[in-house]
Amino acid sequence: METRTTFHKYLGEVEEDVLTMGNRVVRAIDRAIEALKKRDLTLAHQIIADDAQINEQRFSIEDKCIGLIATQQPMASDLRIIVAVLNILTELERIGDYAEGIAKIVIMIGDEAPLKPLIDIPRMGEITLEMINKSLQSFVTRDVELAMRVVSLDSVVDGLYDQVFRELLTFMMVDPKTTNRATRLIWVAHNLERAADRATNICERVVFTVTGKMEEIGASRY
Repeated sequence: METRTTFHKYLGEVEEDVLTMGNRVVRAIDRAIEALKKRDLTLAHQIIADDAQINEQRFSIEDKCIGLIATQQPMASDLRIIVAVLNILTELERIGDYAEGIAKIVIMIGDEAPLKPLIDIPRMGEITLEMINKSLQSFVTRDVELAMRVVSLDSVVDGLYDQVFRELLTFMMVDPKTTNRATRLIWVAHNLERAADRATNICERVVFTVTGKMEEIGASRY
């Protein structure tokens, strides 16, 4: 009994670490969109620098998971949680990379005149942030229904991405001089679309944790 108590104590600490990392990733995406809207190059550079902390946190939590497997002899249901955590860490680290990518694009844009008012891209960011937050909440609470609701939001992000892409493509066709500025905004939208896909992947791990079934519950575009 004492061994099981110790295991669940350590597992709880791991899950808390995942939430801490998740919050850091959410903040990175949020700040990246803010840097884009305000053309804040200082903030963009800070986001890039902070990405190293996200990477380090991932490796630290992975080490704890490996330690749990090696020393605590987890039961099958517990092992599913650890496997899910390892996969969620990968998804979160990649979302952090997308935030870093947006920050790099902000630096590339620099002080260029805005091509158009930013409406759909910030909206993509809002929904993506909601998906990440709720996907992590669904993992902590083992809430499959919440996970499925998160997955349903992915089509909304996809629709916004398609809209942004078509609009920016039109800019380029009408005036080829806008190609560089339009392409950079497409890159931003693409990063947000992929971040939303990663949130969907987290939800798949929630379903696996609860049911033991590994299945694709979101339709990947790539």
